[in-house]
Amino acid sequence: MNQKALIIFSGAVVGLLGVVLVVLGNPANMGFCIACFLRDIAGGLGLHRAGVVQYLRPEILGLVLGAFLAAAYKRDFRAMGGSNPLTRFVLAFFAMLGMLIFLGCPLRAILRLAGGDLNALAGLAGLVAGVAAGIFFLQKGFTLGRAVVQNKPNGYIFPVIVLVVLALLLVKPAFIFFSENGPGAMHAPLAVSLAAGLLVGILAQRSRLCMVGGVRDFILFRDFYLLYGFLAILATALAGNLIAGDFNPGFASQPIAHSETLWNFLGMTLGGFASVLLGGCPLRQLVSAAEGNMDSAITVTGLLAGAAFAHNFGLAASPKGVPAAGQVALFIGFAAVLAIAIINSKLIFKQEVVADGRSQGCARSPLS
Repeated sequence: MNQKALIIFSGAVVGLLGVVLVVLGNPANMGFCIACFLRDIAGGLGLHRAGVVQYLRPEILGLVLGAFLAAAYKRDFRAMGGSNPLTRFVLAFFAMLGMLIFLGCPLRAILRLAGGDLNALAGLAGLVAGVAAGIFFLQKGFTLGRAVVQNKPNGYIFPVIVLVVLALLLVKPAFIFFSENGPGAMHAPLAVSLAAGLLVGILAQRSRLCMVGGVRDFILFRDFYLLYGFLAILATALAGNLIAGDFNPGFASQPIAHSETLWNFLGMTLGGFASVLLGGCPLRQLVSAAEGNMDSAITVTGLLAGAAFAHNFGLAASPKGVPAAGQVALFIGFAAVLAIAIINSKLIFKQEVVADGRSQGCARSPLS
């Protein structure tokens, strides 16, 4: 299968699974959302105490394990790291904050649109704006430095942690939290969710599926390769929702969403801006971490911390809208990400290192 066919096929499978998982119990328009599911995992581990969003989502665990198996089989597994890990943690922290203001990652934005949620249009517009802002700094020499080869066993740490979390999900010890109501209590059967995650992980690893990278490559190179996957997700999920009777077009009363257009736009702008500087969206960061990239593993840790902080301090949005504290935090996030972008570009300081393509979570399209 050539690369174009592979990414279209991968997107179609992800879109179909996004519909099937909702039919089987996942929250509406949230068959597969990296940001939301990482937030639920943070809650399940007790990192936040928002009782309605606590569950060790097997889709995420399966995704990492599937990507790891694919990388190992294709000899893509390579332990790398050491490229400004703390800076990556901070960028990921604020990327997650922005996405929780929007209530979804780029993947969920597509699934929300496929379900008829027109608020996703503001989020997607914000994503493009954020990516464009990030590209400006990339063109000004932004870099987080060169990742270097590490001892191979270090690359296995992240997949092993995921296996431990999977064991906790299966055993359900008393110190793990599970929602009894709300989105966290809505989930497809564990075996189906885990199998779906494994399949998505394998396909995402082979196709390099990444929405942020797709927008970036299109703006920079007019390369449409990565975007084909997300168009396939949209088309397949839309068709599936129409067949399942789950297509409800409009702005009001959409599931687990709010209609505050400005904050939908700004939330995803921050998420897109930070993700470009990190080298990829949350989906791509999980896959890259599974491939042995410890910088991406640190990024995932930052995403979890951002989700925990947002819910512990009442910053995340809800269907009622964006709280005042969340609005303030969003602008603090913009200031922090902008400062990092300026400091690590050639606008002020001369950079003495160059970015290693492997250190960035989402490489340029293989067709380019």
